[in-house]
Amino acid sequence: MTKIFCDIADINLIKKFDKKNIVKGFTTNPSLMRKAGAKDYTKYCKSILRITKKPISFEVFADDNNNIIKQALKIKDWGKQIYVKVPVTNSKGIFLGKVISYLNKKNIKLNITAVYTAKQTAQILKKINKKTNVIISIFAGRMSDKGKDPIPEFEKSIKLTKKYNNVEILWASVREPYNYIQAKQLNCHIITAPPKIIEKIENFGKSFKKLTVDTVKAFLVDSKKSKYKL
Repeated sequence: MTKIFCDIADINLIKKFDKKNIVKGFTTNPSLMRKAGAKDYTKYCKSILRITKKPISFEVFADDNNNIIKQALKIKDWGKQIYVKVPVTNSKGIFLGKVISYLNKKNIKLNITAVYTAKQTAQILKKINKKTNVIISIFAGRMSDKGKDPIPEFEKSIKLTKKYNNVEILWASVREPYNYIQAKQLNCHIITAPPKIIEKIENFGKSFKKLTVDTVKAFLVDSKKSKYKL
C-alpha cells in the first residue's frame, strides 16, 4: 500500500491535514518553510511538532559535511517522529556518502532527497545499514518536466531496495493526482503531495459518465455567466 504524505509547511494546513486519515505523514523543505513565512527555523519546526505526531521530514540547509552533520544532530533531537532530510549531493554535485554513513551509524532516521537515478539509490544503499529507517526521495515531477521518464528509475530503485526492510522509496515532486495511481502500480512505498493534489485524490472514483456530465454542466454554467449569444 502506497502511503500518502502531505508536502507542506503552512501551520494552518498542517492542522487541517493532520486530521485526515489518508495523510500518514508530512514532508517539508526550506523553500516551503520560506513560503510559509518561517523566520526562525528551529522555532517554526517545533511549532509544527506541537500539531502532529505523524512522521515528518525537516531538511538541513548547510552545504558542507561538518555543518550538515551539526544541523542533522540538532534536528533529530526535536522529536522521535522526525526524519532528517539530507540531499544526496551538495551544491557542487559531490555525493554526501560520508554524511549519510555517519548519520546512519548514529541510528538517525534519514530522508535522502533530490535523488533522480537508480544509480544514486545504489550509492545510498552502500552507505547504510539494514536497521535504521531511510526514505529515498526520487523527484519524478522535475524529471518529467525536463522530458525524462521517471518510471524506469523508480522500478530499478524499488528493486534495489527489496533486501532492505528499513528503506522506503518516495515519489516526490508530484505534478498531478494520477501520479498516485502510478506510484501504487509500481508498489512505491510513499508519495508526497501538496494539499490540493491530496484533495483531488480523495475524490477519486467518479465514472466516465459522471465526469462527462459534470464537464458539460460546468461549460454551460460558464457560458450562461458570460451571457454569450450567437
